[in-house]
Amino acid sequence: MGPLCSWRLRGRLNRAVEVAGLPASVGYAHIVALAASTALFAGGVCVGILVALDVPIQRGLLWSMAIGLVASMAPRASLHGLSEKRRRSIERDLPFVFDMMTLCVEAGLSVQGALQQAAQSGPKGALRDALAQALAEMRAGVTRMDAIKALADRSNSPVAKTWAGALAQAEALGISLGPVLRAQAAQCRSDRHVRAEQQAMQAPVKMLLPLIGCIFPCTFIVLAFPIAVQLLQGIA
Repeated sequence: MGPLCSWRLRGRLNRAVEVAGLPASVGYAHIVALAASTALFAGGVCVGILVALDVPIQRGLLWSMAIGLVASMAPRASLHGLSEKRRRSIERDLPFVFDMMTLCVEAGLSVQGALQQAAQSGPKGALRDALAQALAEMRAGVTRMDAIKALADRSNSPVAKTWAGALAQAEALGISLGPVLRAQAAQCRSDRHVRAEQQAMQAPVKMLLPLIGCIFPCTFIVLAFPIAVQLLQGIA
């Protein structure tokens, strides 16, 4: 199935796999094969159910094709969910890494040494793995700023991209990295607090659907059942 994909689709799938943090052995062909397998399985199950229900063949084929098409989107949706989860994990750990790098740089270590300390002592998670990958790229001959920019690009996080840009600018202008990293940590914490407040404000709106769909019908049944029983008894 892979050779049938256009170059644009291959690029998008490879980008989605990279941002989701999947192993390098996973490529666009695996995602395409998984989508095709999911579509065939869902379509086959739908055909079996419709045949058992004695539904006309034409209508059954239309339903199976529609369900197969929807099911084929599941791998892409799963990749998007993984990438969002990874981005949130990275943004949650970035302030701690910024503080650790600030202490290391102010103590006299280089940026690469500070990154190594953050990768060794930082919290376990996606950011720690990304730092380890960036350090491996540096040891393989990639320049420090290119490795940091690649890390920020793979994370798909605006905060990480801002951090990479600030490091590149500080290195180009010869500015001390300590104040830059400290300002980045403060800005990251402020942005996280703003996002938390926004999510808290959205909570009542998100609770409306469960209230309307689950709690209100149950309350209506509890209140209406005795009244209906009394009415039926009165009519009888």
